[in-house]
Amino acid sequence: MTDLTLYSMPSSGNSYKVRLLLSLLGQPYTHVGMEYETPELDAAHAERRLPLKKLPVLELADGTRLPESNAILCYLAEGTDWLPSDPVARAQTLAWMFWEQNQHEGVIAVRAAILVYENRKHLRTPERLAELLDTGHERLAQMEARLAEHDWIATDAPTVADLSLYAYTHSAGTKGGFDLDRFPGILRWLARIESMPGYVTLENIPE
Repeated sequence: MTDLTLYSMPSSGNSYKVRLLLSLLGQPYTHVGMEYETPELDAAHAERRLPLKKLPVLELADGTRLPESNAILCYLAEGTDWLPSDPVARAQTLAWMFWEQNQHEGVIAVRAAILVYENRKHLRTPERLAELLDTGHERLAQMEARLAEHDWIATDAPTVADLSLYAYTHSAGTKGGFDLDRFPGILRWLARIESMPGYVTLENIPE
């Protein structure tokens, strides 16, 4: 029995970023997985277990349910080195996390989802895929500009901003068809995260 229950979509980067932080923190939790168009997800909606009608959701011991992946990261990281206590460093961290959801995820993750999920294959038009590819490379170039000269995305140490952006960036090539070889700083950054004790892959799903 654990104090935390994570409702997550195993294939989703937004859910993965939370599982990754929990593993890096060595925090035990109960995992409840559910994918698109499954009875489990339908039941979660019917039972109102998803406050904002999306995954992931972290349920606390008292029954409080926290939605939104980046908000969950901040909750879990509070009081640890993953979330800076210095106001400026924290603001820099949050800025990259806001950017991840507003600029990065809506391009990098969307192109991958169109290519991977069969229920989105009607969106696989050459025009749409080309637009997302070009815009995605622009977003990755913004990350590269930072990571070409720094080890970490927001500050001089790893923060939840790194995990937030890692979730969809690490599979941008294999799932989204983006050319990560154009971004050596990003590749070095990915390797640094993957070398951390407690690191788990997207495919590592708790029993």
